[in-house]
Amino acid sequence: MKLILLFFPLLVSLVTRAQSIDTTIRGLVKDELNEPLPGATVILYRAADSTLVRGETTQSNGKFAFTGLTSNVYYLRVTSVGMKEYRSGSLTIDEAHPVLALPAILLSPSRTTLQEVKVVAKRPLVEQEIDKTVVNVDALIGSAGNNTLEVLEKTPGVTVGTDGEISLNGKNGVLVLIDGRQTYLSGPDLAAYLRSLPGGSLDKLELMTNPPAKYDAAGTAIINIRLKRNRVQGFTGDVSASYSQGRTVRSNEVINLNFNRKKLNVFGGLSYNKDGDYADNFYNRTFYGENGALISSLRLQNNFRTSSQGLTGRLGMDYAVSPKTTYGFVVSMQSRPRREWRDITSQNFNASSLIDSVGVGGTNGNFSWKNKSANVNYNHRFDQAGREITADLSYAQYESDGVQRLTNVMVLPDGTPLNHSEFLFNLPSDIQIYTAKADYVHPLKNKFLLEAGIKSSLVNTDNDSKYYTVIDHNKVPDYGKSNHFIYRENINAAYVNTRKEWKLLGIQAGLRVENTLANGRQLGNAEVQASSFDKNYTRFFPTVFVRYKLDTVGKNTVSLSLARRINRANYQLLNPFVFLRDTYSYTAGNPFLNPQYHYQYELKYQHKTHLGIALQYNRFTDVIFQLTETVGDLFITSPRNVAKGYILSLATNLSLEPTKWWRLNANLMGARMALQGTAYTEKLTPGIFHARLNAVNQFQLKKGWSGELIGFFATKDLAGQTITEPRYRVSFAVQKKMLKGKGSLRFMADDLFHSWRQNDRTVSLKQAVAYHTGISDTRRVGLAFTYRFGKETFARKRRHTDNAADAEKGRVD
Repeated sequence: MKLILLFFPLLVSLVTRAQSIDTTIRGLVKDELNEPLPGATVILYRAADSTLVRGETTQSNGKFAFTGLTSNVYYLRVTSVGMKEYRSGSLTIDEAHPVLALPAILLSPSRTTLQEVKVVAKRPLVEQEIDKTVVNVDALIGSAGNNTLEVLEKTPGVTVGTDGEISLNGKNGVLVLIDGRQTYLSGPDLAAYLRSLPGGSLDKLELMTNPPAKYDAAGTAIINIRLKRNRVQGFTGDVSASYSQGRTVRSNEVINLNFNRKKLNVFGGLSYNKDGDYADNFYNRTFYGENGALISSLRLQNNFRTSSQGLTGRLGMDYAVSPKTTYGFVVSMQSRPRREWRDITSQNFNASSLIDSVGVGGTNGNFSWKNKSANVNYNHRFDQAGREITADLSYAQYESDGVQRLTNVMVLPDGTPLNHSEFLFNLPSDIQIYTAKADYVHPLKNKFLLEAGIKSSLVNTDNDSKYYTVIDHNKVPDYGKSNHFIYRENINAAYVNTRKEWKLLGIQAGLRVENTLANGRQLGNAEVQASSFDKNYTRFFPTVFVRYKLDTVGKNTVSLSLARRINRANYQLLNPFVFLRDTYSYTAGNPFLNPQYHYQYELKYQHKTHLGIALQYNRFTDVIFQLTETVGDLFITSPRNVAKGYILSLATNLSLEPTKWWRLNANLMGARMALQGTAYTEKLTPGIFHARLNAVNQFQLKKGWSGELIGFFATKDLAGQTITEPRYRVSFAVQKKMLKGKGSLRFMADDLFHSWRQNDRTVSLKQAVAYHTGISDTRRVGLAFTYRFGKETFARKRRHTDNAADAEKGRVD
């Protein structure tokens, strides 16, 4: 809180004292009756290579404005329903001509006024921006039949592990945002949340390997998931429904609605998904003595099944109280109950490799998961130059509960019973999150931009894990495994970010400071002594970005960036409770984890939007990994800090159109990964060369047909003690446009050869070696139908022009 009080006077001073300069192209669009034409689409392109710069819709008075432009030559394209397209000549913005006020643009009726407008343009799959890569989800034909986690798996540069861990360009610990806001989930919890979010509700993905200072410093990189939201005037919407079949059934049904009229914009959506999965896991573990002699070995098979249903509702509104000021809110609720089954068989072998005993058992669990969130936001624009302030207040709660039963029967090879064990555990969890933030943007003279902001978050988590041993159908509390853990974390942050543009050179630099106050309490019970810890630390996170144009129009650019980031352990990892996967495999949290720190240096070359080559060096300290310790024949996995590690990578993204009907996007990365530390008592110093290739081929055929072929290949990969063998997958989809272009029918087939299987080994184990093979429900076929509906309403005969807030309403998320 002291940091917020310290930076608040700075924000007030910036608002009241700084001066701005207007670099703008503005104009007015009228119809054939010389009436202002609201709702027309105005798109600004860079003249040299026709790169899209920005798009807007005209206000109710027919006016539009593009502000904060850099020196360049541009042209405009203006379209409206029932009107002929207008295309301008060259428009130059430079120091001598910072503002262009265009004469009125008159649109004449199209000869096909009474016909439906056919959309022939298609957004590219990948767009490169200064500080991020944008993936347009609708450009992926198979997205409508997938959930969000499956869409991420098909995204260039993104990898999803078997435990749901998301990595970007080889880096784990990615921060995932939904519409710019944190989920405060990670690992399996985040994966479950993203599985319940249908792909049909997504607009685009923003991938940021080196985010600017205005974003939280958490995570090695950021993936911002933007949900669909239509800002066109009138009542519009879209629906999608999909069904896919592997060994299990999945379905996704989504409806998105939007009503935009005058000062009011109301939007919302409702989705339902049914999810199913299986995972057949095979483990081979061998144990040795101090002298290296074989002691025993274990063959373990887990056949896992899960079934869930998810329901999500979302409602939001923006209201423009004046042409410059907008208030808004967004509320959402989500429910995802699920069931899990696991059949377990084991074979124990003695030193002579003879079967010593056989085990048969399983788990059965029922779980509930609910999320509710609310956000209120405010936006005020001071002038046309882009000086504005935004503020957000948010609340979110995640509630989960579940009861799981584990049984195991051990017998001798001849069937003689040895023992019978049965456990029951209840795992309720409650996470409550409060956040407040404010951001201020101020353009200054000579293409200089200043941004500043403050943020405060408070998180309370309550995990009460209760374990029981079942004896003769009676539950006996197991206090040694039970615990009640309460964790509270308060983070206060402030940042300043600046950007300056010259003719060929652009520089962006920022500094973010974050203070963390954390307290954890284990309440204790009859066997476990109560304990607590406190943490208080302040860290600084600089970011620098330098871009140089190799030519005057910016077709070829070179950029250099560096950043420092932090990766705090998620709240579930801090919880010290024990989770039993089977009688030989336990997992537990670690409340004493330290934050992981990460430095990234990147040198990048970009040619238009066609080619990007990035050389990255990433250095990590106190790396957080799930590490495994052997205790007898038990494998106990818990998160630990590894001393340090690095990734040196070369990433290339290529976007081409070999023919008019074929578009190719290829993402290739090669990297050297290495760790240096200890895993409990053992040295952990693995190092590998890793490469991955993601190729998306899109084919535009005749009569409304299009196709897609996606291939992904990864060589050996490294994550802590786990080294994964190479694997690949191939997917394809076919789409047919119908209903005058507003509807589409899609057929998808994922992982055609069922080759997406994980074969891995665990290294740096004390006197043990372990191998694992995992097969899940990745080979699937499915159908999806999507339809856009609604009619734009413009009130074109209105002569008064008192509503100039339509553009502002779109500036508040």
